[in-house]
Amino acid sequence: METTEKSSQHDARPLQGCDEGSLHGQEAQHNLELKMSPVEEKRLLRRIDLWIVPYSSLLYLLSFLDRVNIGQARLAGLEKDLNLHGNQYDIALMIFFVSYIAFELPSNLVLKTFKPSRWICFIMVCWASLQMRVRRSMGLVKNAKELYATRFLLGMFEAGLFPGLNFLFSTWYSRKELNVRIAIFFAGATLAGAFGGLLAFGIRHMAGVGGKGGWAWIFILEGLLTLICALPAPWLVQDFPHYSKLLTPTEKAKWLHRLNVSQGVTNAPLPFTTKQVWRALTDWKTYIYSLMSLSIAQPFYSLSLFAPSIIAALGFTNAAASALSAAPYALGTVVIITMGAVSDRLSIRSPFITIMMLLSVIGYTILLCDVSPTVKFVAIFITVIGAGPCTPVAITLVVSNYFGPMYTRAAVMGIYFSCGNCGGIIASNVYPIGDAPKYIRGHATALGFSCLAIVLNAFMGFYNKQENARRDRIYGVPNPDGSDCSPVCADDPVQMKKWGLEGMSKQEIIELGDQHPAFRYDICCSIRRNTYSIYIRYMV
Repeated sequence: METTEKSSQHDARPLQGCDEGSLHGQEAQHNLELKMSPVEEKRLLRRIDLWIVPYSSLLYLLSFLDRVNIGQARLAGLEKDLNLHGNQYDIALMIFFVSYIAFELPSNLVLKTFKPSRWICFIMVCWASLQMRVRRSMGLVKNAKELYATRFLLGMFEAGLFPGLNFLFSTWYSRKELNVRIAIFFAGATLAGAFGGLLAFGIRHMAGVGGKGGWAWIFILEGLLTLICALPAPWLVQDFPHYSKLLTPTEKAKWLHRLNVSQGVTNAPLPFTTKQVWRALTDWKTYIYSLMSLSIAQPFYSLSLFAPSIIAALGFTNAAASALSAAPYALGTVVIITMGAVSDRLSIRSPFITIMMLLSVIGYTILLCDVSPTVKFVAIFITVIGAGPCTPVAITLVVSNYFGPMYTRAAVMGIYFSCGNCGGIIASNVYPIGDAPKYIRGHATALGFSCLAIVLNAFMGFYNKQENARRDRIYGVPNPDGSDCSPVCADDPVQMKKWGLEGMSKQEIIELGDQHPAFRYDICCSIRRNTYSIYIRYMV
């Protein structure tokens, strides 16, 4: 009965800011002044989207294109011209991920220390400069060792881009609008698969020009494209909202207030301390979600790296396989963006992961069966539209539900992406050329990881639901918008007493992150119709 009464009191309160009766008059008035009208909020959101999403998506498209175009180069004669034998091609794939994984976490911590406009621009200059040299090197390499060296360097410089920009997205957008932006951003990966296949199909016909093979021109021209697109980076990469020049001081204050209401103490920009990083390293949830990241990424990497070879093994010519590999990724791009928009619209995450990974299970099961090449080609479509959309949804699930303040989140995301990219290492080693045309080992491995992703997703959904229920029983039900754990309320005496935080400093309260008693993990989608509220419970 007591919990019900507390819940009713909370439901009667304003949905933004702390309980205004518990704040001093000036502070309450200040919060009211920071609230934006729907028109103003929409205008700022549109400006932020235009400056952050398109260019970030372009950078990731180029990054992923450079990562996987070696698969197209393989069909254009790379193995033959470099005299690669046994598993040397697989080692070339794997070594990229060794350096990539090693530098993801350090890069994310440096990103927070130095601002994105400095760090991203720095690695972009290094990447762009090396890119041209690497692509010339990769276009002129004479043996496997030189190929290994260039792949290692490429992974080292690309390591900071994907986790860094995802971290940046998480600091600009509220929990309910983040997924569609990350989905558009991640769609660059699938678009790279489609665009890369068509581009390689055309470039491979340059074989013989300048005495180089078609595979060499794939590296050289795509590297030139990366260099050209990297040049505007110093002016187009945005800083974190606290320091960005994109907004006026007044707009910045209002936007930060909006983020504080949505993300609570998990978005607080505290100074760096080793305690924040240590918390990320010692939280068991970090590793469960990281393992789930691996389980989602491995099936996707399997197709990203080997789709041209898998299609060629179905009986198509190498040139046709390059062109045909574009079709599944073109469809995958549409599905990823659509699922991101629907997920934000309904404010749900994990159900989509379960449904889409089931499609991945179906697709890889078909690929393992003795069926016609046409059916297996259709199965490739199913696996792409299954595994592809899960990555942005899972990223949103982690950054929305977990971890803070910001250095803790940066560390968690570095670990999360490092573990996920181990899927690239695994995928690189389970599709040896000797397993063609059936590739049973590779497909079975991807199938197993798809099933593991479903299990881990269900486990974390159950935990989230139970933890929310436990906090509701002990502390009562907070405002549904998350404003009770806003940094603005961190030192409010009434709020501190309510949530059992008396005796703690403001910084200690903020450092609680998702462990704040008022923080709740997303577990429901509310649909309001007339005066009735219907709550549909999802495991998240």
